Amino acid sequence: MHSHIIRAVILYKKDIEQLKNLIDSHTKTFLLLDENTENCCLNVLKGIDFHNVIKIVIPAGEQHKNIDTVQYIWSKLVENHADRKALLINIGGGMVTDIGGFAASCYQRGIDFINIPTTLLGMIDAAVGGKTGVDFQGLKNQIGVFSQPLAVVILFEFLATLPKRELLSGLAEIIKYGFIVDKVFLEAKLLKNQANPVDPAIIKKAIEVKDEITCHDSTEQGRRKILNFGHTIGHALETYLIDNQKEIRHGEGVALGMLSALYLSEKYCGLNHDITLYYKDLYVKNFNRFDLDDIPVENLVEIMRHDKKNQGGDVRFVLIEDFGKPVYDVVVKSEDIVESFNYLVDYLNDAHYWAK
Repeated sequence: MHSHIIRAVILYKKDIEQLKNLIDSHTKTFLLLDENTENCCLNVLKGIDFHNVIKIVIPAGEQHKNIDTVQYIWSKLVENHADRKALLINIGGGMVTDIGGFAASCYQRGIDFINIPTTLLGMIDAAVGGKTGVDFQGLKNQIGVFSQPLAVVILFEFLATLPKRELLSGLAEIIKYGFIVDKVFLEAKLLKNQANPVDPAIIKKAIEVKDEITCHDSTEQGRRKILNFGHTIGHALETYLIDNQKEIRHGEGVALGMLSALYLSEKYCGLNHDITLYYKDLYVKNFNRFDLDDIPVENLVEIMRHDKKNQGGDVRFVLIEDFGKPVYDVVVKSEDIVESFNYLVDYLNDAHYWAK
């Protein structure tokens, strides 16, 4: 399998003139926003001239990341005579950039799109790397395509508009890089300075890491799979809880999934137990306790069987041998998945940690 380098242009505030040039090179420009970004985020972009642009506003929330919303976006593009030289600018969190990228990639067999992520999670994960898609039949990102944005615009000013819970959701993905790439990411934390609640230098480093990994493996045939550390159980929890009208952020699911993955890493990869204990302390300092007692683990296992990383019916995990030493495509037995989930639940119920 040949690897090939495909990457988007990453633009920061100092590069904003390039965004204006990209807009001017298209016949029509459309802005895709959800209700939250329309109300809270457009003022951050007041320095950009969006004259003659057409706004498309969709409902906020993961429950609207579906084919019905995509059809609404397409209908607005058709209604406003978007041609193949039109541009769609997706302004929002991961839900908006995922669904907007998918809609643009399919419309007239593909029009250009630009992602402007407004959340920490969007900046370091969803908006970079060319994954687009929608949820289908209760399964996360089940329908989608790999398609690189023309550019990704990173404006740290958006972070000041976010509640703490959204920032922590993004922090979980930064911590993930600490296990699979470089321990320096484990030092990331929320700062009291709300103008820059997360160190911009560590955000840039996370973006560079993801861009470097994904540009050499754009369709996730090899090393890109390491980015799914914590996601196998994390996605299953996210899917189950949202289907049952319970609230969870993507990063919160990943944070939970990483503990299960570390438990499995001990069993399958010989990981030192001290690293799992280290993460337990890290989790309790940064994330919320979830009550997972009533979740039937067999339902989670069934959801995991539909994970896109699987082959031949086997459930495959990304695990680690040590900090910075990930192993992908590890086939894990169902009984061990159940064991790892029970380990997670026991931790969440352990008063020793939560009394700290």
